[in-house]
Amino acid sequence: MAKLSRELKAQGIDIVDLSIGEPDFETPVHIRDAAKKAIDEGFTHYTPVAGYADLRQAVVHKLKRDNGLEYTPEQIVVSTGAKQSIANAVLSIVDPGDEVIIPTPYWVTYSELVKLCQGVIKFVPCSIENKYKITPEQLEAAITPATRLFMFSSPCNPTGAVYSKAELAALAEVFARHPEVFIIADEIYEYINYVGQHESIAQFGDLKDRTIIINGLSKGFAMTGWRLGYLAAPPAVAKAADKIQSQFTSATCSITQRAAITALTGELTSAMAMVAKFKERRAFIYKALSEIPGLKVIEPEGAFYMFPDVSAFFGTSYDGTSVKNADDLCMYLLHKSHVSVVTGAAFQQPGCIRISYANSMEKLAEGVKRMADGLGKLK
Repeated sequence: MAKLSRELKAQGIDIVDLSIGEPDFETPVHIRDAAKKAIDEGFTHYTPVAGYADLRQAVVHKLKRDNGLEYTPEQIVVSTGAKQSIANAVLSIVDPGDEVIIPTPYWVTYSELVKLCQGVIKFVPCSIENKYKITPEQLEAAITPATRLFMFSSPCNPTGAVYSKAELAALAEVFARHPEVFIIADEIYEYINYVGQHESIAQFGDLKDRTIIINGLSKGFAMTGWRLGYLAAPPAVAKAADKIQSQFTSATCSITQRAAITALTGELTSAMAMVAKFKERRAFIYKALSEIPGLKVIEPEGAFYMFPDVSAFFGTSYDGTSVKNADDLCMYLLHKSHVSVVTGAAFQQPGCIRISYANSMEKLAEGVKRMADGLGKLK
Protein backbone atom coordinates (compact mmCIF):
# COMPACT_ATOMS: atom_id res chain seq x y z
CA MET A 1 0.00 0.00 0.00
CA ALA A 2 2.90 2.34 0.72
CA LYS A 3 4.28 1.57 -2.74
CA LEU A 4 0.92 2.27 -4.38
CA SER A 5 0.62 5.49 -2.39
CA ARG A 6 3.99 6.69 -3.66
CA GLU A 7 3.00 5.88 -7.24
CA LEU A 8 -0.24 7.85 -6.95
CA LYS A 9 1.53 10.76 -5.29
CA ALA A 10 3.97 10.80 -8.20
CA GLN A 11 0.96 11.27 -10.48
CA GLY A 12 0.01 14.37 -8.51
CA ILE A 13 -2.77 12.78 -6.43
CA ASP A 14 -3.00 13.93 -2.81
CA ILE A 15 -2.82 10.71 -0.75
CA VAL A 16 -3.09 10.57 3.04
CA ASP A 17 -0.81 7.65 3.85
CA LEU A 18 -1.89 5.81 7.00
CA SER A 19 -0.15 2.58 6.03
CA ILE A 20 3.39 3.23 7.20
CA GLY A 21 4.58 1.46 10.35
CA GLU A 22 7.27 3.86 11.48
CA PRO A 23 7.43 6.90 13.78
CA ASP A 24 7.14 10.21 11.98
CA PHE A 25 9.65 11.86 14.33
CA GLU A 26 13.33 12.63 13.84
CA THR A 27 15.96 10.64 15.71
CA PRO A 28 16.79 12.53 18.96
CA VAL A 29 19.64 15.03 18.61
CA HIS A 30 21.92 13.43 21.23
CA ILE A 31 21.83 10.13 19.33
CA ARG A 32 22.60 11.81 16.01
CA ASP A 33 25.48 13.66 17.67
CA ALA A 34 26.87 10.36 18.93
CA ALA A 35 26.89 9.03 15.36
CA LYS A 36 28.76 12.10 14.09
CA LYS A 37 31.29 11.72 16.87
CA ALA A 38 31.79 8.05 15.98
CA ILE A 39 32.65 8.99 12.40
CA ASP A 40 35.15 11.61 13.57
CA GLU A 41 36.71 9.10 15.98
CA GLY A 42 37.24 6.53 13.23
CA PHE A 43 34.66 3.88 14.05
CA THR A 44 34.48 2.92 10.38
CA HIS A 45 35.86 -0.63 10.36
CA TYR A 46 34.50 -4.14 10.78
CA THR A 47 33.15 -4.93 14.21
CA PRO A 48 32.59 -8.26 16.00
CA VAL A 49 29.69 -10.13 14.40
CA ALA A 50 27.53 -9.87 17.53
CA GLY A 51 28.34 -6.17 17.98
CA TYR A 52 30.86 -4.11 19.92
CA ALA A 53 31.46 -5.44 23.42
CA ASP A 54 30.43 -2.14 25.02
CA LEU A 55 27.24 -2.07 22.96
CA ARG A 56 26.28 -5.55 24.15
CA GLN A 57 27.02 -4.37 27.68
CA ALA A 58 24.70 -1.41 27.04
CA VAL A 59 21.93 -3.85 26.06
CA VAL A 60 22.58 -5.77 29.28
CA HIS A 61 22.29 -2.48 31.18
CA LYS A 62 18.99 -1.66 29.45
CA LEU A 63 17.47 -5.08 30.18
CA LYS A 64 18.37 -4.73 33.86
CA ARG A 65 17.19 -1.11 34.12
CA ASP A 66 13.91 -1.45 32.23
CA ASN A 67 12.96 -5.09 32.66
CA GLY A 68 14.72 -6.33 35.80
CA LEU A 69 16.36 -9.13 33.79
CA GLU A 70 19.93 -10.34 34.24
CA TYR A 71 21.95 -11.19 31.13
CA THR A 72 25.61 -11.36 30.16
CA PRO A 73 27.06 -9.72 27.02
CA GLU A 74 27.60 -13.21 25.56
CA GLN A 75 23.81 -13.66 25.49
CA ILE A 76 23.32 -10.59 23.30
CA VAL A 77 23.53 -10.56 19.49
CA VAL A 78 23.14 -7.22 17.69
CA SER A 79 21.75 -7.36 14.15
CA THR A 80 20.68 -5.28 11.18
CA GLY A 81 17.22 -4.57 12.57
CA ALA A 82 14.88 -6.57 14.79
CA LYS A 83 13.67 -8.50 11.73
CA GLN A 84 17.12 -10.05 11.32
CA SER A 85 17.18 -10.79 15.05
CA ILE A 86 13.92 -12.73 14.65
CA ALA A 87 15.34 -14.54 11.62
CA ASN A 88 18.48 -15.50 13.53
CA ALA A 89 16.37 -16.88 16.38
CA VAL A 90 13.98 -18.87 14.19
CA LEU A 91 16.83 -20.30 12.12
CA SER A 92 18.59 -21.29 15.34
CA ILE A 93 15.60 -23.17 16.76
CA VAL A 94 13.27 -24.54 14.08
CA ASP A 95 13.99 -27.71 12.10
CA PRO A 96 11.85 -29.17 9.29
CA GLY A 97 8.60 -30.51 10.72
CA ASP A 98 8.75 -28.55 13.98
CA GLU A 99 5.48 -26.88 14.94
CA VAL A 100 5.46 -23.15 15.64
CA ILE A 101 2.46 -21.57 17.38
CA ILE A 102 1.61 -18.01 16.28
CA PRO A 103 -1.41 -16.19 17.76
CA THR A 104 -3.18 -14.05 15.19
CA PRO A 105 -3.35 -11.25 14.20
CA TYR A 106 0.44 -11.25 13.95
CA TRP A 107 3.38 -9.56 12.24
CA VAL A 108 3.66 -11.14 8.79
CA THR A 109 7.38 -11.96 8.94
CA TYR A 110 6.91 -14.61 11.63
CA SER A 111 5.20 -17.15 9.39
CA GLU A 112 7.48 -16.51 6.42
CA LEU A 113 10.54 -17.32 8.52
CA VAL A 114 8.94 -20.55 9.73
CA LYS A 115 8.31 -21.48 6.09
CA LEU A 116 11.97 -20.77 5.36
CA CYS A 117 12.90 -23.34 8.02
CA GLN A 118 10.31 -25.83 6.69
CA GLY A 119 8.50 -25.67 10.00
CA VAL A 120 4.77 -26.24 10.47
CA ILE A 121 2.79 -23.08 11.28
CA LYS A 122 -0.07 -23.39 13.74
CA PHE A 123 -2.11 -20.17 13.81
CA VAL A 124 -4.30 -19.54 16.86
CA PRO A 125 -7.00 -16.94 16.08
CA CYS A 126 -7.56 -14.38 18.83
CA SER A 127 -10.83 -12.50 19.07
CA ILE A 128 -11.59 -8.80 19.26
CA GLU A 129 -13.61 -9.59 22.40
CA ASN A 130 -10.38 -10.67 24.12
CA LYS A 131 -8.51 -7.66 22.67
CA TYR A 132 -6.74 -9.99 20.23
CA LYS A 133 -4.75 -11.78 22.95
CA ILE A 134 -4.27 -15.54 23.25
CA THR A 135 -5.76 -17.18 26.33
CA PRO A 136 -4.05 -19.88 28.44
CA GLU A 137 -6.73 -22.34 27.32
CA GLN A 138 -6.02 -21.64 23.66
CA LEU A 139 -2.29 -22.01 24.24
CA GLU A 140 -2.66 -25.31 26.07
CA ALA A 141 -4.90 -26.71 23.34
CA ALA A 142 -2.42 -25.73 20.62
CA ILE A 143 0.68 -27.37 22.11
CA THR A 144 1.51 -30.87 20.88
CA PRO A 145 4.58 -33.12 21.23
CA ALA A 146 5.83 -31.56 17.96
CA THR A 147 5.65 -27.97 19.24
CA ARG A 148 9.06 -26.33 19.25
CA LEU A 149 8.37 -22.58 19.39
CA PHE A 150 5.78 -19.96 20.35
CA MET A 151 6.07 -16.48 18.77
CA PHE A 152 4.22 -13.35 19.84
CA SER A 153 4.61 -9.60 20.26
CA SER A 154 3.62 -7.22 23.06
CA PRO A 155 2.80 -4.45 22.29
CA CYS A 156 1.46 -6.04 19.13
CA ASN A 157 1.67 -5.05 15.50
CA PRO A 158 -1.03 -4.80 14.08
CA THR A 159 -3.52 -4.66 16.96
CA GLY A 160 -1.78 -2.60 19.64
CA ALA A 161 -2.58 -5.31 22.21
CA VAL A 162 -0.44 -5.30 25.36
CA TYR A 163 -0.20 -8.32 27.65
CA SER A 164 -0.44 -7.47 31.35
CA LYS A 165 1.72 -9.10 33.98
CA ALA A 166 -1.22 -11.24 35.09
CA GLU A 167 -1.95 -12.36 31.53
CA LEU A 168 1.68 -13.30 30.95
CA ALA A 169 1.82 -15.13 34.30
CA ALA A 170 -1.16 -17.23 33.20
CA LEU A 171 0.59 -18.12 29.94
CA ALA A 172 3.78 -18.88 31.89
CA GLU A 173 1.89 -21.50 33.91
CA VAL A 174 1.10 -23.29 30.66
CA PHE A 175 4.68 -23.11 29.44
CA ALA A 176 5.88 -24.51 32.77
CA ARG A 177 4.11 -27.74 31.83
CA HIS A 178 5.87 -27.84 28.46
CA PRO A 179 9.61 -27.30 29.05
CA GLU A 180 10.50 -28.28 25.47
CA VAL A 181 8.85 -25.17 23.97
CA PHE A 182 10.93 -22.08 23.19
CA ILE A 183 9.40 -18.58 23.21
CA ILE A 184 10.21 -15.63 20.98
CA ALA A 185 8.96 -12.45 22.65
CA ASP A 186 9.00 -9.55 20.19
CA GLU A 187 9.20 -6.40 22.34
CA ILE A 188 10.15 -3.87 19.67
CA TYR A 189 7.22 -1.56 20.66
CA GLU A 190 8.13 -1.78 24.37
CA TYR A 191 8.24 1.96 25.07
CA ILE A 192 5.05 2.73 23.11
CA ASN A 193 2.77 1.54 25.90
CA TYR A 194 -0.23 3.50 27.18
CA VAL A 195 -1.43 1.26 30.01
CA GLY A 196 1.50 0.94 32.40
CA GLN A 197 4.93 -0.61 32.68
CA HIS A 198 6.04 -3.03 29.98
CA GLU A 199 6.13 -6.63 31.16
CA SER A 200 8.31 -9.39 29.70
CA ILE A 201 7.38 -13.06 29.84
CA ALA A 202 11.06 -13.83 30.54
CA GLN A 203 10.54 -12.70 34.16
CA PHE A 204 8.57 -15.82 35.15
CA GLY A 205 10.21 -18.87 36.69
CA ASP A 206 12.80 -20.46 34.45
CA LEU A 207 11.26 -19.15 31.22
CA LYS A 208 14.25 -16.88 30.64
CA ASP A 209 16.24 -20.04 29.93
CA ARG A 210 14.12 -20.67 26.81
CA THR A 211 12.89 -17.19 25.91
CA ILE A 212 14.46 -15.09 23.17
CA ILE A 213 13.71 -11.40 23.64
CA ILE A 214 13.67 -9.36 20.44
CA ASN A 215 14.07 -5.59 20.60
CA GLY A 216 15.72 -2.69 18.81
CA LEU A 217 15.86 1.04 18.24
CA SER A 218 13.47 1.63 15.34
CA LYS A 219 10.19 2.28 17.15
CA GLY A 220 11.14 3.64 20.57
CA PHE A 221 13.91 5.94 19.33
CA ALA A 222 12.59 6.77 15.82
CA MET A 223 15.61 5.06 14.23
CA THR A 224 14.01 2.92 11.53
CA GLY A 225 16.62 3.72 8.89
CA TRP A 226 19.56 3.14 11.20
CA ARG A 227 18.89 -0.63 11.16
CA LEU A 228 19.74 -1.99 14.58
CA GLY A 229 17.97 -4.73 16.48
CA TYR A 230 19.13 -7.23 19.05
CA LEU A 231 18.21 -10.45 20.76
CA ALA A 232 18.80 -11.61 24.32
CA ALA A 233 18.78 -15.38 24.47
CA PRO A 234 19.95 -18.51 26.27
CA PRO A 235 23.69 -18.98 25.61
CA ALA A 236 23.28 -21.83 23.10
CA VAL A 237 20.75 -19.87 21.02
CA ALA A 238 22.88 -16.71 21.13
CA LYS A 239 25.92 -18.68 19.99
CA ALA A 240 23.94 -20.20 17.10
CA ALA A 241 22.55 -16.78 16.11
CA ASP A 242 26.08 -15.35 16.08
CA LYS A 243 27.24 -18.17 13.81
CA ILE A 244 24.29 -17.80 11.42
CA GLN A 245 24.68 -14.02 11.20
CA SER A 246 28.37 -14.36 10.44
CA GLN A 247 27.45 -16.09 7.17
CA PHE A 248 24.65 -13.69 6.17
CA THR A 249 25.61 -10.10 6.96
CA SER A 250 28.33 -10.08 9.62
CA ALA A 251 27.77 -7.14 11.98
CA THR A 252 25.49 -4.18 11.48
CA CYS A 253 26.78 -0.64 10.76
CA SER A 254 29.60 0.44 13.08
CA ILE A 255 28.32 4.03 13.26
CA THR A 256 24.82 2.89 14.19
CA GLN A 257 26.30 0.71 16.92
CA ARG A 258 28.08 3.66 18.53
CA ALA A 259 24.88 5.73 18.38
CA ALA A 260 22.97 2.83 19.91
CA ILE A 261 25.15 2.91 23.03
CA THR A 262 24.04 6.49 23.62
CA ALA A 263 20.39 5.59 22.98
CA LEU A 264 20.37 2.59 25.30
CA THR A 265 22.27 4.13 28.19
CA GLY A 266 20.94 7.69 28.06
CA GLU A 267 17.76 9.25 29.39
CA LEU A 268 14.45 8.31 27.79
CA THR A 269 13.08 11.86 27.79
CA SER A 270 12.89 12.11 24.00
CA ALA A 271 11.32 8.68 23.66
CA MET A 272 8.68 9.44 26.26
CA ALA A 273 7.87 12.79 24.61
CA MET A 274 7.24 10.90 21.36
CA VAL A 275 5.00 8.41 23.17
CA ALA A 276 3.02 11.30 24.70
CA LYS A 277 2.30 12.55 21.17
CA PHE A 278 1.22 9.09 20.07
CA LYS A 279 -1.12 8.92 23.05
CA GLU A 280 -2.80 12.18 22.01
CA ARG A 281 -3.23 10.87 18.47
CA ARG A 282 -4.60 7.57 19.75
CA ALA A 283 -7.29 9.38 21.74
CA PHE A 284 -8.24 11.47 18.71
CA ILE A 285 -8.37 8.70 16.13
CA TYR A 286 -10.11 6.23 18.45
CA LYS A 287 -12.92 8.71 19.05
CA ALA A 288 -13.11 9.68 15.38
CA LEU A 289 -13.23 6.11 14.08
CA SER A 290 -15.74 5.09 16.76
CA GLU A 291 -18.14 7.63 15.30
CA ILE A 292 -18.09 6.09 11.81
CA PRO A 293 -21.11 3.78 11.37
CA GLY A 294 -20.12 0.21 10.52
CA LEU A 295 -16.64 0.23 12.10
CA LYS A 296 -16.04 -1.95 15.16
CA VAL A 297 -13.17 -0.39 17.09
CA ILE A 298 -11.24 -1.17 20.26
CA GLU A 299 -8.78 1.23 21.86
CA PRO A 300 -5.20 -0.05 21.42
CA GLU A 301 -3.01 -0.34 24.50
CA GLY A 302 0.31 0.11 22.73
CA ALA A 303 2.13 0.63 19.39
CA PHE A 304 0.60 3.15 16.95
CA TYR A 305 -2.08 1.25 15.04
CA MET A 306 -5.86 1.06 14.99
CA PHE A 307 -7.22 -2.30 13.86
CA PRO A 308 -10.97 -1.89 13.26
CA ASP A 309 -13.28 -4.66 12.11
CA VAL A 310 -14.71 -3.56 8.75
CA SER A 311 -16.69 -6.67 7.84
CA ALA A 312 -19.95 -4.69 7.95
CA PHE A 313 -18.93 -3.17 4.59
CA PHE A 314 -18.43 -6.49 2.82
CA GLY A 315 -21.07 -6.95 0.13
CA THR A 316 -21.47 -3.21 -0.50
CA SER A 317 -20.61 -1.10 -3.53
CA TYR A 318 -20.37 2.45 -4.84
CA ASP A 319 -19.81 3.96 -8.28
CA GLY A 320 -19.05 0.63 -9.93
CA THR A 321 -16.70 -0.59 -7.19
CA SER A 322 -17.73 -3.65 -5.19
CA VAL A 323 -16.31 -4.47 -1.77
CA LYS A 324 -16.17 -8.20 -1.08
CA ASN A 325 -13.37 -8.22 1.51
CA ALA A 326 -10.78 -6.10 3.31
CA ASP A 327 -8.47 -6.09 0.29
CA ASP A 328 -11.23 -4.57 -1.82
CA LEU A 329 -12.02 -2.02 0.88
CA CYS A 330 -8.39 -0.89 1.07
CA MET A 331 -8.25 -0.41 -2.69
CA TYR A 332 -11.58 1.41 -2.64
CA LEU A 333 -10.34 3.81 0.07
CA LEU A 334 -7.08 4.34 -1.80
CA HIS A 335 -8.59 5.11 -5.21
CA LYS A 336 -11.90 6.70 -4.21
CA SER A 337 -11.00 8.43 -0.93
CA HIS A 338 -7.24 8.78 -1.45
CA VAL A 339 -6.41 7.23 1.93
CA SER A 340 -3.90 4.40 2.23
CA VAL A 341 -4.46 1.69 4.87
CA VAL A 342 -3.46 -2.00 5.07
CA THR A 343 -5.67 -5.07 4.74
CA GLY A 344 -6.05 -7.25 7.82
CA ALA A 345 -5.71 -10.30 5.60
CA ALA A 346 -1.96 -9.68 5.67
CA PHE A 347 -2.08 -10.34 9.42
CA GLN A 348 -4.45 -13.36 9.28
CA GLN A 349 -7.45 -11.22 10.26
CA PRO A 350 -9.39 -10.79 7.00
CA GLY A 351 -12.25 -8.83 8.58
CA CYS A 352 -10.06 -5.91 9.62
CA ILE A 353 -7.84 -3.14 8.31
CA ARG A 354 -4.75 -1.59 9.93
CA ILE A 355 -4.53 2.18 10.25
CA SER A 356 -1.28 3.77 11.40
CA TYR A 357 -1.53 6.93 13.47
CA ALA A 358 2.19 7.64 13.15
CA ASN A 359 1.29 10.81 11.31
CA SER A 360 0.51 14.44 12.11
CA MET A 361 -2.79 15.33 13.76
CA GLU A 362 -3.65 17.34 10.65
CA LYS A 363 -3.12 14.34 8.38
CA LEU A 364 -5.02 12.04 10.73
CA ALA A 365 -8.00 14.40 10.80
CA GLU A 366 -8.04 14.64 7.01
CA GLY A 367 -7.57 10.89 6.60
CA VAL A 368 -10.44 10.01 8.96
CA LYS A 369 -12.70 12.58 7.26
CA ARG A 370 -12.00 11.05 3.86
CA MET A 371 -12.58 7.55 5.24
CA ALA A 372 -15.91 8.56 6.78
CA ASP A 373 -17.04 10.13 3.49
CA GLY A 374 -15.96 7.12 1.44
CA LEU A 375 -17.43 4.50 3.76
CA GLY A 376 -20.65 6.47 3.99
CA LYS A 377 -21.17 6.07 0.24
CA LEU A 378 -21.02 2.28 0.30
CA LYS A 379 -24.47 0.71 0.12
